Amino acid sequence: MSNIESNIEAEPLAEFVAARVAPRGSLEQLSHVEVAQLLDRGQGGLYPLLRQCALAVLNAGSHTDDARALFDAYRDFELKIIQTSWGFELDVVNAPGVAFVDGKMIKGSKEHLFAVVRDIVYTANEIVESDRFDLTEPESITNAVFCILRNAGVLDAREPAELVVCWGGHSISREEYEYTKKVGYELGLRGADVCTGCGPGAMKGPMKGATIGHSKQRIRDGRYVGVTEPGIVAAEPPNPIVNHLVIMPDIEKRLEAFVRIGHGIFVFPGGAGTAEEILYLLGVLLDPANADQPMPMILTGPPSAADYFAQVDAFIGLTLGDEARKRYKIVIGNPAEAAKAMLAGLQKVRKHRRKTGEAYNYNWALKIPRDFQMPFEVNHDSVAALDLRLDLPLHLRAANLRRMFSAIVTGNVKDSGIRQIEAKGPFSVRGEPKLMAALDGLLAAFVAQRRMKLSGEYKPVYRLAG
Repeated sequence: MSNIESNIEAEPLAEFVAARVAPRGSLEQLSHVEVAQLLDRGQGGLYPLLRQCALAVLNAGSHTDDARALFDAYRDFELKIIQTSWGFELDVVNAPGVAFVDGKMIKGSKEHLFAVVRDIVYTANEIVESDRFDLTEPESITNAVFCILRNAGVLDAREPAELVVCWGGHSISREEYEYTKKVGYELGLRGADVCTGCGPGAMKGPMKGATIGHSKQRIRDGRYVGVTEPGIVAAEPPNPIVNHLVIMPDIEKRLEAFVRIGHGIFVFPGGAGTAEEILYLLGVLLDPANADQPMPMILTGPPSAADYFAQVDAFIGLTLGDEARKRYKIVIGNPAEAAKAMLAGLQKVRKHRRKTGEAYNYNWALKIPRDFQMPFEVNHDSVAALDLRLDLPLHLRAANLRRMFSAIVTGNVKDSGIRQIEAKGPFSVRGEPKLMAALDGLLAAFVAQRRMKLSGEYKPVYRLAG
């Protein structure tokens, strides 16, 4: 049996469908300029990005995390925009059949498709091309992240502090997946909503469990927020439960979105991407300006994951120190205890926000250092240039380790990274020998536990050098 959930949504690649679909409830009109932008296939035009993200979200449910395989299988996939007197429609040609039933696009797939259009148009015109934002300055970046989330309808000032972000791998064992569902169920019973990276595995399980918990409590407006970015969405397409999808411009703004809108963080077992998320959050929380910021962080999994978390905990102790280890709690094999601990943490968040007058729906007060906000362009030169030493200032140490894991994710599943590895071989990662030894042990464990890829033999995309 595969180490990944066998689910009824899974469909083989290369089943082609053509259809015309109209938006419902979001971005129902486009200007002539916006249409021209979306159809522009030239350099700087939006069509390549639109096509890439649209194909990814329509492929939700397929059993692959290889972005290149998806793009190759559907190389004839096309989108056409048809303007009408009342708005616009999309013609999709040679689209994945998994997004359709009896020739009609599934409503959830349609919502995700038009969320892509909404976010691409808004980010291009109101964020990138606008004079309102200086995307080299931390405060301006935070404002841009807020505006994208607000435009997507994710922020609601009436909501209490109860949105729990769940991080973890897309390639996890069946036992680990079932555990994530149980934690989600316990959260749902307690009225909490769930936010994840929106893909399969540990990103789907908590949402699936929460739907049952919400149903038992007769909660009909449960929120299942999926936050992704163009580079990763093809490898981790939105799972069918996501009812609020947001496409952030890059991984750094995606990570900032998580910690700005989330009130607590669960970390389930995962691979390089999960390590990246852990290092990002701890690096931010260890900034002295965030010393009083309550942010419950719980690492949890089934008994079989105890050794995994022990190794992660040891790596954090070596690289970031004991102060970092104080910022999280490890709960093994007890979903109810994990959920109770999270809800106790959310109570502290509500109390703190009420005392300080801080907004519930967006944590403006959290300081995110510039090194964690600026996009890291992954290529062989930039990875080789990373300074990985234990005597670096704490924030820079965490930021560079985060970038290193981000490079591994890029090489593992992103189309751009896969092609770079094929052309030039593995990324070369250099650093202090003691740090490299710890890193080697951690990454080797991820590979042995099949946490890097959904299926097939994993070929490392990195080479460690002392």
